[in-house]
Amino acid sequence: MAATHVQHVQKALDQMNLQLHHVISDITGVTGLTIIDAILAGKRDPQELAKLRSERIKATEEVIAKSLVGDYRAEHLFTLDQSLTAYRRYQKLIEHCDREIRRQLESFNTANDPPAFPDADISTSKPSALMSLREELKRAFGVDLTKIPGIQLGIAQTLFGEIGPDLSKFRSASAFASWMGLCPDNDISGGKVLFVGTRKVKCRAATALRMAAQCLHHSKTPLGDFYRRTRTKLGAPKAITAGAHKLARIVFHLVTTKQEFDESRFAVDQQRFRGRQQAKLRATAKALGFQLVPLQTM
Repeated sequence: MAATHVQHVQKALDQMNLQLHHVISDITGVTGLTIIDAILAGKRDPQELAKLRSERIKATEEVIAKSLVGDYRAEHLFTLDQSLTAYRRYQKLIEHCDREIRRQLESFNTANDPPAFPDADISTSKPSALMSLREELKRAFGVDLTKIPGIQLGIAQTLFGEIGPDLSKFRSASAFASWMGLCPDNDISGGKVLFVGTRKVKCRAATALRMAAQCLHHSKTPLGDFYRRTRTKLGAPKAITAGAHKLARIVFHLVTTKQEFDESRFAVDQQRFRGRQQAKLRATAKALGFQLVPLQTM
């Protein structure tokens, strides 16, 4: 709902012919909210409003000033005020929800003995709130799952809410992936394959891992290379399932062994894949009557 009210703020700016939300990337950032508050406080001079920009904004004061030339009609200002108030109301509800989530996380036993974290106030700033949640999830799981490529803080939080920190109920990583419907479940009758695919299950944890796998498309990591190779070979849907299956096995191994994610473990797979690529190129060059010669390093 907060995002809906952000759209209402943007619509009110459009009706006033103000293009501020097209000049800065985040209208709910420091610069956007400061300028909107000044407008609602009665300021109308574009030059004065443009001076409220943050130093990190790429747009110059001149560009921002041009975007603030419009028609400040009373009915549009009222709509802008109502939308901004509703957005901030939902932000307070989200902060209250985050505090309750943190309180519930603190009730779980520590999986191992991590270093003590400072008791940060989650309502002070957004980065500190996210850091506090990340630290609590690390304390409960025993490892930092956000170090795995593709798994963001929200996905790790979903895994904790749906599965919990104890994965001992699953006998193996294969059973864990099968429970989420990420393993093949071929329907065979009389030796004939009737159906090839995964089981149809409704599992929020599996959905979260599929979203994480889809994020690997632009990841410059061994897991990203795996996803792109699989996507080229089998297509996007099957690549997402395969990537989610691999992430599920990694999560199970890290949580059960309490080992931090180490990307160097994929070096052997990367070297094997590179060897296959070189063999394929040499075979293609030989079939065309050429010979591959490695570049001489200077």
